[in-house]
Amino acid sequence: MPKTVIDAHTISKVYNPDTIPVYAVNNVHLHLEEGEFTALVGPSGSGKTTVLNMIGGLDKPTEGNIYINEVDITKLSQSELINFRLHNIGFVFQSFNLIPVLKAKENAEFIMLLQGVKKKEREARLQQLFKEIGLEDKMDVRPAQLSGGQQQRVAVARALATRPRFILADEPTANLDSVAASKLLDLMEKLNREEYMTFLFSTHDQRVIDRARRVITLVDGRIASDTAAVSTEFPHG
Repeated sequence: MPKTVIDAHTISKVYNPDTIPVYAVNNVHLHLEEGEFTALVGPSGSGKTTVLNMIGGLDKPTEGNIYINEVDITKLSQSELINFRLHNIGFVFQSFNLIPVLKAKENAEFIMLLQGVKKKEREARLQQLFKEIGLEDKMDVRPAQLSGGQQQRVAVARALATRPRFILADEPTANLDSVAASKLLDLMEKLNREEYMTFLFSTHDQRVIDRARRVITLVDGRIASDTAAVSTEFPHG
């Protein structure tokens, strides 16, 4: 039986609730099964990033509950939520959120340090990841000396380095050319297939949408369509 690992149950995000309510997300019910590779799409302002932030525990729904592996993260204290994210969720931010004073490899290593991963294992993961994203010659460079696309790849490496169960990626290919985007998606598909990572993308990029095995469309904060056929089979090749 497929296992439901993310269940966002009738969540809403409302601004100005006491005056003129504005619904960024309106009564969305979204569940993902283990091993899914799903794209969340829709026009700008449709609520994609807000949904991603709420599932990742970066923002709290005004209404509804979010269960991840049967844990209701909306009921966790701030310290409990930080610890839960640390050990379960990898987040790729559209704005990169790299630490300027750290080298590329140190940015990617940072979460592993917080997790207590041993030095030898950290170094092995970093070498492999930077090779796979095509930045093995940029490991000792700080973010300011990297292009936007290179910074994006470092941000992805940071999210993947911890081998989380879930990857939430906000426009992960937005700054990448076709070759870099293809390599990155190849890597994500490999981790999805071999390590059973569950991926949820917020994206406008047709390259991501074409690879997704489920596409959910948001319009005005509501789910307008869902491919519905949730597959647990992985792509081959």
